[in-house]
Amino acid sequence: MTEPSKVIHVRNVGHEISENDLLQLFQPFGVITKLVMLRAKNQALLQMQDVPSAINALQYYTDVQPTIRGRNVYVQFSSHQELTTMDQNTQGRGEEPNRILLITIHHMQYPITVDVLHQVFSPHGFVEKMVTFQKSAGFQALIQYQSRQSAVQARTSLQGRNIYDGCCQLDIQFSNLDELQVNYNNDSSRDFTNPNLPSEQKARSSQPSYGDAGMYALKATGVRACAGFKVGYPQMPNAAAIAAAFGGGLPPGISGTNDRCTILVSNLNPDRIDEDKLFNLFSLYGNIVRIKLLRNKPDHALVQMGDGFQAELAVHFLKGAMLFGKRLEVNFSKHPNITQGADTHEYMHSNLNRFNRNAAKNYRYCCSPTKMIHLSTLPQVITEDEIVSLVEEHGTVVNTKLFEMNGKKQALVLFETEEEATEALVCKHATSLAGSIVRISFSQLQSIRENQ
Repeated sequence: MTEPSKVIHVRNVGHEISENDLLQLFQPFGVITKLVMLRAKNQALLQMQDVPSAINALQYYTDVQPTIRGRNVYVQFSSHQELTTMDQNTQGRGEEPNRILLITIHHMQYPITVDVLHQVFSPHGFVEKMVTFQKSAGFQALIQYQSRQSAVQARTSLQGRNIYDGCCQLDIQFSNLDELQVNYNNDSSRDFTNPNLPSEQKARSSQPSYGDAGMYALKATGVRACAGFKVGYPQMPNAAAIAAAFGGGLPPGISGTNDRCTILVSNLNPDRIDEDKLFNLFSLYGNIVRIKLLRNKPDHALVQMGDGFQAELAVHFLKGAMLFGKRLEVNFSKHPNITQGADTHEYMHSNLNRFNRNAAKNYRYCCSPTKMIHLSTLPQVITEDEIVSLVEEHGTVVNTKLFEMNGKKQALVLFETEEEATEALVCKHATSLAGSIVRISFSQLQSIRENQ
């Protein structure tokens, strides 16, 4: 056992957890004097006013599992007896208000430039300087305001918010720097007080390359990120990688420049459809923000996707698909987004969204419904008969194959029709099988061979 200390070590602190969340967890036990977020390690160090306060907190959380935003966090005494200035400087930031902010962008699916950040942060005060760079913690930026009050206001208003809907989450700390040094005015750094700085002959961007959007006619259209800030960005993130996933270019009929995020789905079977089944189908093509079944038109629904490109994929691949005996009509809605309300289902923060990680990689699996489904994240001990039992109520199973890839069990199931496969997917994706949450997508294979 670590010797009791007034410093508490907290583990499994996800990016969605803020300093205020941690403060609320420990404030009932006494005064908190210091807090250091170790974002790169998903940890935090928190110092109570005295050792008895820390002991009370840890004794309480020995019997009660501490949970923040649905995530279990784990607490223990730190090996530190006191948090020093050095401990805080190790992270390059502290809690002392400063006019310079250190920004870390989590779940970054779109390119973030100085211009994007300026549009987000300038409403809170005059931004003097800005520098962006890549660190082990992710994409980061330093933003210098003219006044400390503006920096405090920006941090209070923007901490934990997303620049774009469902991604590019802002994690904002006060920097320990006194002044930013900016040498160039370009996409990765800017001195707004000195517009005469050179742009640098060949600006080396410190952020990851997002490909040449011009190669695929994906021009910066100033489109509106769905339910997010109004900022301009190339419509499709990581354009070259996504186009490569489709074999070097976008599928025929996909422009990559659509900015409408909400889809109207009609001719549904109202007796069998619900929001979760629609989520299971449309999440094949992008992240889902929210879904609304129209009560005055029971065979209609609105689906809001994460961005216009994902909405365009869904409309393209699902138009005319058969589901529950009905041929779906899938079109862009006149509504820019779905207003949150009692009759909407929220999916923005669902961990079942498929494009939260490796978004570009997931585009390669986008296709119209096929007769074959692919099942993954299966239990390690599973038989083909159990796979058939899971899905056979939805149609005639022609063939199955259970196999292992990278040490993980997966399966292919071939149905007689695309409609049967689609029904199995919408009904059984994200269901539990022997303690595992099954993930289902369409396979583009035409048949199952014994040596596959």
